[in-house]
Amino acid sequence: MTLITENEMRREALMNVARQMVLAARTAPKAKGLNTLEMAIVADNKLNLLNRTMKEIGEKQENDIFLRDAHNVMSSAEIVVLIGTRIQSLGLKFCGICGFGNCAEKNKYPNVPCTFNSTDLGIAVGSAVSVAMDLRVDNRIMYTIGMAALQLELLGKDVKIIYGIPLSASSKNPFFDRKPIS
Repeated sequence: MTLITENEMRREALMNVARQMVLAARTAPKAKGLNTLEMAIVADNKLNLLNRTMKEIGEKQENDIFLRDAHNVMSSAEIVVLIGTRIQSLGLKFCGICGFGNCAEKNKYPNVPCTFNSTDLGIAVGSAVSVAMDLRVDNRIMYTIGMAALQLELLGKDVKIIYGIPLSASSKNPFFDRKPIS
């Protein structure tokens, strides 16, 4: 008879959940069916690099939130799911939700996000974390991880907004009730 301990299977189980999260984000509804999303799973050396970058941002910007999150992710996350979007307007003649009269006017400012790109990203992230929730995996959506991933261009140069979702399987979700780093 084979014996597989929890510690032996936890990493594989978390990786399988991360894959399902990416799939859920990919199949989430998108405005006009336009795909602007990119996703990846971060682990091992890349996760260490991501954490170091979060810490460096926190130190450079004197931002305790980045330091807290870097410590939290480093001590608790085994895997991080990244979900990001490129900025690409839908070519609508009448919209203005972004504050410009139409997409042609908005396109004069290529770094200003299209409302639909941000909305699609939010729906995809929500779909992904719902998978983690359904499978009882500890997670939290973190913009700080996304900012570090942007700096490292982990999803490519053309991806301009990223969120990170750290994953853990523990007795209590380590991504809530976090203490500030002093």
